[in-house]
Amino acid sequence: MKFTEEIKRRRTFGIISHPDAGKTTLTEKLLLFGGAIQEAGAVKSNKIKKGATSDFMEIERQRGISVATSVLAFEYNGIKINILDTPGHKDFAEDTYRTLTAVDSVIVVIDVAKGVEEQTEKLVEVCRMRNIPMIVFINKLDREGKDAFELLDEIEQKLKLKVIPLSFPIGMGYEFKGIYNIWEQNINLFSGDNRKNIEETIEISDINSSEVNSLIGDKSAETLREELELVEGIYPSFDREEYLNGNLQPVFFGSALNNFGVRELLDCFVDIAPKPRAKNSEERLVKPDEKQFTGFVFKIHANMDPKHRDRLAFIKIVSGEFKRNTPYLHVRNNKKMKFSSPNAFFAEKKEIVDVSYPGDIVGLHDTGNFKIGDTLTEGEIINYKGIPSFSPEHFRYINNADPLKSKQLYKGIDQLMDEGVAQLFTLELNGRKVIGTVGALQYEVIQYRLEHEYGAKCTYENLNVYKACWVDPEDPKNDEYKDFLRVKQRFLAKDKQGQLVFLADSAFSLQMTEQKYPSIKFHYVSEFK
Repeated sequence: MKFTEEIKRRRTFGIISHPDAGKTTLTEKLLLFGGAIQEAGAVKSNKIKKGATSDFMEIERQRGISVATSVLAFEYNGIKINILDTPGHKDFAEDTYRTLTAVDSVIVVIDVAKGVEEQTEKLVEVCRMRNIPMIVFINKLDREGKDAFELLDEIEQKLKLKVIPLSFPIGMGYEFKGIYNIWEQNINLFSGDNRKNIEETIEISDINSSEVNSLIGDKSAETLREELELVEGIYPSFDREEYLNGNLQPVFFGSALNNFGVRELLDCFVDIAPKPRAKNSEERLVKPDEKQFTGFVFKIHANMDPKHRDRLAFIKIVSGEFKRNTPYLHVRNNKKMKFSSPNAFFAEKKEIVDVSYPGDIVGLHDTGNFKIGDTLTEGEIINYKGIPSFSPEHFRYINNADPLKSKQLYKGIDQLMDEGVAQLFTLELNGRKVIGTVGALQYEVIQYRLEHEYGAKCTYENLNVYKACWVDPEDPKNDEYKDFLRVKQRFLAKDKQGQLVFLADSAFSLQMTEQKYPSIKFHYVSEFK
């Protein structure tokens, strides 16, 4: 029975938003309520030298942005919560898309002043495609922002969501008095003093009682009553099934920096969020309560600890129990492997675990056996799908700036590419290395990490490439394909898996090539087989 109980008490979710909406700060405050950390550091303020617990790469501390998805776990009221804090910055979108394959639900953070921003739209679209249940948290209420109803409309229109507010702000910005918790029917007053851990919550059974007036003043009380009446009139009542099917999105208001409205969000989340869900593989649907263990790698991180050169493969457990020192089948390599020190996470702190359950994220020390998307099982051949490589948007040659350190450079590039930071192409003509990324900021991260983690220096040279297309010939032996290889040899490269890639220098030349060689297909995604 313990097995089913453990599955029931797991909640694994991701936090997504546009950069700067306060995602990492919210993660910190959730940990604070879980008692996992004593004081939370906000990402922005350089006065607090502590820095946020979930940002452990040096470059993140300098820039105040999250670059890598971090995994954090804590216990709250008997529930085991696993948070995947994703990078908000669009240059790191691929990492976020991959992470969304490993979560059972999502919290979307929206900035009260900026409303819905473009990166949020893209991420929510991915969640909608997969019907992932979402809860919306409207953040930074202590600042001047848009009207609550205006924001709710914007979320419905831009994100195509069907929302239902489960808490409602009393005033905004300077006039912000607190939050009425519709879910639990109580009022939480805002003192504006963010050193206090948890504000008092006053139970209100009747919103029309004079007690409300004495708490927040006549004018605010009147407005609140009108607004709550409107909420009741406009929005549907909460239906958990609808939420779990991804058709209804609860909305909470608060200020993560001031620790306000976060507990309400967490309490409701623990109540309604889904347990670990079944996942589709190419072969069949796998349910969490199956006895046989299965899991997949959704992220690889090199050098979690700069003192030890190690790579960690992050595995999401889909079904069964993952046990330490038990041999499991690495499906792609078709070989058995066992792991003597599987890690559970809490930001920089890792602990070795003996048994992990569906919904948990485990870090396995890896010497280069894993790639993103790999599956581990107890013997069954299962391939979880949905983690492709996309054609990059930016391309540059990478050059070694220190000839004495070429070994370090190649090792560093190799490991960072396995991590999925960017893609490496090697030109067929002269063996020069080309790095393709989704966003330009990646180049800085690569340069920084090569120097600080591998002691290698590199420089870049621009390369005019429009798209990298994976080449898929109908018949590798026919004359047309041979002619293509001869004529286009300057533009051909191999990716890290040894697949042939055509680097088209413009949309026009790609079109001409497609017309000239009709028997060859060109794909924008690496997984076309």
